[in-house]
Amino acid sequence: MNRDYVNKEVTAILADKSFEAPLNVAMASAWIMGNFKGLNLKILDLRKVSGISDFFVIGSASNPTQASAMAEEISSQMRLNNIEALSKEGLKTNTDWILLDYGDIIVHVFHEPSRTVYDLEHLYKNAIHIDIPESYYFSTPEDERKGSNDSGRNYF
Repeated sequence: MNRDYVNKEVTAILADKSFEAPLNVAMASAWIMGNFKGLNLKILDLRKVSGISDFFVIGSASNPTQASAMAEEISSQMRLNNIEALSKEGLKTNTDWILLDYGDIIVHVFHEPSRTVYDLEHLYKNAIHIDIPESYYFSTPEDERKGSNDSGRNYF
């Protein structure tokens, strides 16, 4: 994926007035995960159910390398936009769960088999689920229904 394209899209999401801060940071993180072929993306609004953070962004990767790539890109893009993480856990090690803490939002990147073990969605089942636009995903179901070969699924 072209770095200039990613920078442009993330900057546009962060500047989008339809997403108030810190939801814009959560949406930008979800966009990055979706464009790195992240699975089962969720944004949970925790403002009425927990004091930990305003939003959780949760996504899964097929393997630890993909999870690290997603987390590294989120971290890099946030730094480029002057948003510094308070804490990063699991980023430099081969773990099943990477956590990026930006205070008002916390990004959780799981290796898919481990996500059900921690089951954050059940732990915060009373949180409001924020819709993530289909266009944030690398391949949308609509593209697949149209038979597009750009879905990333047909490599050869």
